[in-house]
Amino acid sequence: MRAVWAIARREFAGYFATPVAAVFIVIFLVLAGALTFTLGGFSGRNQADLLPFFGFVPWLLLFLVPALTMRLWAEERRLGTIEMLLTLPIAPWHAVLGKWLAAWAFCAVALALTFPLVITVNWLGEPDNGAILAGYLGCVLVAGAYLALGAAVSAMTRNQVIAFVLGVAGCFVFAAAGSPIVADFLSARLPVLGEVARGFSVAEHFGSFVRGVIALPDLAFFAAFTGFWLFANAVVLEWRRGS
Repeated sequence: MRAVWAIARREFAGYFATPVAAVFIVIFLVLAGALTFTLGGFSGRNQADLLPFFGFVPWLLLFLVPALTMRLWAEERRLGTIEMLLTLPIAPWHAVLGKWLAAWAFCAVALALTFPLVITVNWLGEPDNGAILAGYLGCVLVAGAYLALGAAVSAMTRNQVIAFVLGVAGCFVFAAAGSPIVADFLSARLPVLGEVARGFSVAEHFGSFVRGVIALPDLAFFAAFTGFWLFANAVVLEWRRGS
């Protein structure tokens, strides 16, 4: 595990060595605040909670996380440094897990910087801080799931634009799968398809956390989803190492 932590520390420090960190965090905070207070109707709801904020987070991360992951492996391939990385005496999953942990920690920092919203609702009323904490846990899990998917896509191409577009498309599929429009459309064809779509929906499982419910099936879903895409990432790297 030393190799994993070494890679994670290097990658995490690399975010703050360039303007990437500042740009990502500023865009995320501005969009999160603007959407919460405008489209979310935070001020006019007369309720001390963060439901408007949590309602937008999965869709914000859907675009911003692929912007982070598009360079994880595509840039390494473009510069030719991936060959050097894969010749090191480490297993591909060490590099995969290290890069993912660094990106996950970075997203957690960005989410933590939204703490003024928590202070605001506590100042305005008496919110259920347990539900708010559960909502933030859900946000972190959604970010981790999107990061794993985006990183796997990035490993398949050397073009960052393609990695971004495919990453957004993949995250959108799993975010929108449980929406009423998609689920009802599939259920009309075959009822079981609607249930399957809801079962694979990131937004559907995230909804439980927003309601303050931390259920084992939802935790298992995010663990399995993230683990599958990290495994796929490692398989792609192992194949490239062999070829």
